[in-house]
Amino acid sequence: MTYSEIIKLFEENSDSEKAAKMANYQKNHFAFYGIPTPLRRQLSKTFLKEKSLEEVIDWEFVFAMWQEDCRECQYLSCNYLQMPKIKSKLTLSDLSKIKELVVSKSWWDSVDNLDEVAGAIVKNDSQAKEIMLEWSLADNFWLRRVAIDHQLTFKKDTDENLLAAIIENNLSGSAFAKEFFINKAIGWALREYSKTNPIWVHHFIEKHKEQMNRLSVREASKYL
Repeated sequence: MTYSEIIKLFEENSDSEKAAKMANYQKNHFAFYGIPTPLRRQLSKTFLKEKSLEEVIDWEFVFAMWQEDCRECQYLSCNYLQMPKIKSKLTLSDLSKIKELVVSKSWWDSVDNLDEVAGAIVKNDSQAKEIMLEWSLADNFWLRRVAIDHQLTFKKDTDENLLAAIIENNLSGSAFAKEFFINKAIGWALREYSKTNPIWVHHFIEKHKEQMNRLSVREASKYL
């Protein structure tokens, strides 16, 4: 199945009423086919399985989907990159491509899928940690959000020094200290890590509480 065929399949399963609701949920930033996630995954299952067997990552496909108008196409790209067989092939050089995706058609729904992909690259090559530090100071706050949350699933493998440094780059006085998506990301990152090391998170909050947005503190403290 080619990617033109998967688009045709999406078109055949479009639902204008659902599309309007989905677009409204995303603040009307994007058009939608109106395909709910379970159905989208069902429709693309065979296609993605076939793509996962290819020897190299199909970046042409990824960027072609990113250029499509309907948001389900960007979701398909993210689902492709998130597959274990694809993530295992990601290298340090691929971070520049992830960056292009993050800063294009940016919104939380795509960005919060790409942080997992960036995290896979960090796991594959520790040199990527320096790039995450650079992103944590980027002029684009979506790149900062990816940097903050790229270790969300790392649990005991979390680099605490890196997590602390990245968050500290985004506290009071930083370029996006008042940005909702940054403060939410900080709270989310700390909350997730608190499930693994609550003592570390507690100490971090106590040390930086005066510099942290109340939203971040509230989110980070949820399981403490």
